Formats: sequence, C-alpha cells, structure tokens
Amino acid sequence: MTNYHKPEAKLVQELRDIANKIRIHSITSTQTAKSGHPTSCSSIAEILSVLFFNTMRYKVSAPLDASSDRFVLSKGHAAPALYAAWAEAGLFPVKDLQNLRKIDSDLEGHPTPRLNFIDVGTGSLGQGLAIANGMAYVGKNYDKANYRVYCLIGDGESAEGSIWESVHFAGHYKLDNLVMIFDVNRLGQSEETSLGHDIDTYRKRLESFGVHAIVTDGHDVEELIKAFYTAAHTKGKPTAIVAKTFKGKYFPKIEDLDNWHGKALGDQADRVIAHLKTLIKNPGAPQVHPQKPLKDDAPSVNISNVQLSSPPSYKIGEQLATRAAYGTALVKIAQNNPRIIALDGDMKNSTFSEKLKQFDPTRYIECFIAEQSLVGTAIGAACRDRTIPFVSTFAAFFTRAFDQIRMGAISQTNVNFVGTHCGVSIGEDGPSQMGLEDLAMFRSIPGCTVFYPGDAVATERAIELAANTKGVTFTRLNRPNTPVLYPNDFVFAIGKANVVKQTDKDQVVVIGGGVTLHEAVTASTELSKAGIGVRVIDPFTVKPIDKETIIKNIKEVGGRAVVVEDHYYEGGLGEAVLSAVALERNIIVKHIAVPTIPRSGPPNALLDKYGLSAKHIVEAIQEILKL
Repeated sequence: MTNYHKPEAKLVQELRDIANKIRIHSITSTQTAKSGHPTSCSSIAEILSVLFFNTMRYKVSAPLDASSDRFVLSKGHAAPALYAAWAEAGLFPVKDLQNLRKIDSDLEGHPTPRLNFIDVGTGSLGQGLAIANGMAYVGKNYDKANYRVYCLIGDGESAEGSIWESVHFAGHYKLDNLVMIFDVNRLGQSEETSLGHDIDTYRKRLESFGVHAIVTDGHDVEELIKAFYTAAHTKGKPTAIVAKTFKGKYFPKIEDLDNWHGKALGDQADRVIAHLKTLIKNPGAPQVHPQKPLKDDAPSVNISNVQLSSPPSYKIGEQLATRAAYGTALVKIAQNNPRIIALDGDMKNSTFSEKLKQFDPTRYIECFIAEQSLVGTAIGAACRDRTIPFVSTFAAFFTRAFDQIRMGAISQTNVNFVGTHCGVSIGEDGPSQMGLEDLAMFRSIPGCTVFYPGDAVATERAIELAANTKGVTFTRLNRPNTPVLYPNDFVFAIGKANVVKQTDKDQVVVIGGGVTLHEAVTASTELSKAGIGVRVIDPFTVKPIDKETIIKNIKEVGGRAVVVEDHYYEGGLGEAVLSAVALERNIIVKHIAVPTIPRSGPPNALLDKYGLSAKHIVEAIQEILKL
C-alpha cells in the first residue's frame, strides 16, 4: 500500500504486551467485583491496544476534547477492557480498576458518562453504531474537522435490526470518517451466534450497504495496524473492520468455550493470569505513548441562550395546528444559532420539520423510516455539545425507539423529541398512527421535560425553552388546527401552568392539553350560560407538573376538578394531576381519557365517541358538582 510502512517489531510487541495487560486487568477487576465479562474483554484486547496506543488521536489530559477522535464501545459489557485501556494510557491509576462495579465507584458494569472519558451510556445492545453515526455526521458536515469516530460492535448485537439501520445510514451518507469494528468472536451469551465465524457473510452484507469491509485476524497486531491505516485513507465510504476473534483468547481451557459469558474466572483466574504474564515481554509501564498528534480544528461552539429570531405573530382565534407552529419555531431558533439541527424519519411534510430543510438544507438530516437509527443518531449528534438536535416523527412511532430514548437519558443527552399526530384527534388514519402512550412513555424517562403546548404561541415558546433545557425533552403536538389562545407576548415557563379562563364564581377546574384544552374552553363557555363557572387550566408542561397552581385553583373552587386528555388513561396528564393532589385533603378529581383501542373516523366524531368533546366535559362537570 502506498506510504504504508510495516511497523517495527518493537512496536508490535509493545502493543501485544498492552493487550495482555488489558486482559489481566479485566480478570483482576472482575474477580474483585465477583462479576463481569472477562472473556468478552479478552476478544477485543488487541483491538483496543492498537486503537488507543497506535491509531487514535486524543488527549489523556482532556479525553473529551472537541478535536479528539471518538470511541464508542457498543458492546458495553466489555467495559473492564475499556477502563483498563484508559488506565494504561495514564488517565487514572491502574489500582482504581479494582473499584469496578462498587456502589460508590463510577466504574460501573457498563459505561456511562459519569466517567469523564465516556460520551454515551452503552450496554443495551445494538445502539452504539447509530450514536457513532451522529458523531461522524457532525464531524464531517458541521465541524468539518479532522477527528475520526470508531465504534466497536459485538457479533451478537449485530443480529439487532438497529445495527443494520445504522450501517445503511453510514453508507448512504458516505461517512468516511467512521470506522466500525465487528468483534466476531463466535459466541453469544447462551450459545453460538447465528453466523458463528462465517466472516465472509459479514463482509458481503457490509459491502452491500456501501461499506468498505476489511477482514482481519482480530488478534494480529500487525494486521490491525494495517487495517486502521487503510480505513484512514479510504475516501467516500465508511470502513468496517471485520475482526475474527476468540472469546477468552489466551485463557487456557476457557478460550472459545461455551458457558463463560458474563462470569468472573473464579478459581481459574490465577492460572490464567500466570499464563498471560508469560506472554508479556515488557512488564513495566507502556513504552508506547498514547498521545497522538491532534489537529485542533474543531470549531468553538456556543449552544447556550438560544432564542427565537422574532416573537410569535398570531391573532387570537386564528386557526393553526401546533405542528405547523413547530416548523416555524424551528426555523426561528435556527436563524439565531447555527448549531440547531433537525432530524426526521421521512415525516417532515407532516411534522413540518421540512421548514428547516427549506431554510437551510444542510441542517436537516433525513433518517428515513428507521426510528431507532433516528434517535441514536441524534444522541450522537448532541455529544460533546456540538449541536442541539430536534427529532420529530409521529408521537406513536417513538415507541419503537423507547430503548434508545431511555439510554439517551442514561447518556445524559440533550436531545429534543417532538411528537406530532397524537391522540384520536388525528382522525381517519386509525389507532396504529395515534400517539396514545407517548406521555406515559416520556414521563417515565428520568429528567425528561414534557411540553404540551395549547396553541401556536405556546408551541413557539416551548421549542425555544426546549432548546435551552438540559436533558431529554418531549413536545406533544396536534394534527388538527386549533385556535390561538394566548397573546404573542405571553410569558411561558417550565413547570408553570396557565389559567386560561376564570371568574370569581367558578365551581370546578377543568385541566386539558392540546385539543382537549380547547374542548374544555368550549365546555366552560357553554356552562357559563347556565350560571356555572368553570375555571380552565393549561398545564403547559406535564412534567414537571405545576402542583402549586393546580392545587391552589382546585381549592379556590371548592375542591372539584376534571382532567380530560387525548391519551390512554395510564400514565398521561390525568395521572400527573392525580399524583400532584394525592396528599391533599378534600379534593376530588374526575379523569376522562381514551378508554379503549379507538377506531378510524373524523376527528370531531372520534373526540365525541371517546368522551373527550365539550359535550362530555359538560356532563362530567355536572356529575362532579353533585358529589
């Protein structure tokens, strides 16, 4: 190969020695913890040695430096090997590896960003490559920087469809700054993987996705050095290194044998360690310095204090879908910050994320109908605070990527999810398209802020607030047009509900969100004709719910409240309100929600059929006032 120089024997031996030290550390740390995956660590030891001590460019003093290469351990159960590599590189003392899995240690069983050298949490398999894609896409298209992204994937997890969604994405966008490494060690947790050591099938599959596949002996240091060199000089397509490895490599009487997954070596440990020590020629500290020359070319990025470029400009009573206002808001914040990006799953003309594509095509990423890849890519794009991603699709379809979303929370990501077409109000498309579990799903995510804007003005402000909010956010949006309720200068705040209608003679509070907020307003108007005062509250955020405002107003009207939501009974707005008032005396709450799997039909007819229309709210109010 042009300009490729065969490595000196001294370097090769030093890298072999480091690989065996990684093996020993993986054994001793899992022995102390009495649990872990030392055999899974052993299969990747040479890969990590060559990556961290010959190939990757990074600063030990600043492992998450913006210009450094990225590494994602998708097979997160091999964390002890990754920790050992960083310890050998000098980031922290080797002795600290013995704190693996201790309750007060950040060296957890699977990696999380509690550690200063980990970008994302991994361990739920099949997700790492999508995250690496997001990092690589940002590096290539936004940072336009020299850093490269490496993702180590287990052969067992390559049975996950999410891996192949991500391979497709990488090939489609020609991410030549991305290197996938498949650790083909043949054995899964309970038996041989479906392909075993059929390396050629891996190669053919990867090539069919437009990936440059390189087959190597994953325990041959020289082959790995050459493979990574080739990857660095491959242009126009991503590279996949298909490494044939063995679980428990160099573990006598354990190597390539079943029933050793996820187990410390127990009484076999001393014997195996003694053998590994005989393979090490340089027992002292690594002679290979891990610091590779960096090009400090990642630009400085400021993603704080994001604001709309202009305030909302609507007329009270104007009919507009909140999903349409989302598209407008997205463009407005993008006009003020070049790091606002949108990702969608081929729904952009329904979610209105296409407005950002029309404004600036470079800041829209089409992820196609592959929601797991969509979410994972956004998590990767958000890493190291390089972008502020907004991810949109139908609210119902986020259920397909719930695992990625919950892992995003573990990863401390700042990704903003936007779900449109929620509830029965979407109409004729029927129950498969109706987001009726979305509030429950996102409320269950730790640290997630859940916005439920009631009109176009509230939507623009919700998107502005989401862009500045730490952690996962979810914004729930309607398909049908609804009237504008708020003046353009209204001030919204996270965790602050708004009383949209009230009198001094109110007898009951009604709390609704989205379309049901408007039905509640209509019901209030109807009952006012009969001399019954109905106070209407818009929660704005379902999480955090504004306990203070809700409790105060319910008590002011005598302790009666109705909650109505276009969502199933379980886990949504109603249960948020019920939790808020649970410890309060003399409060009665009637909860109205979708009671069963709905049917297709016109939106208004469906709202009426499932008890969410103004007529049914009126009936519920009349019933609760009798109690």
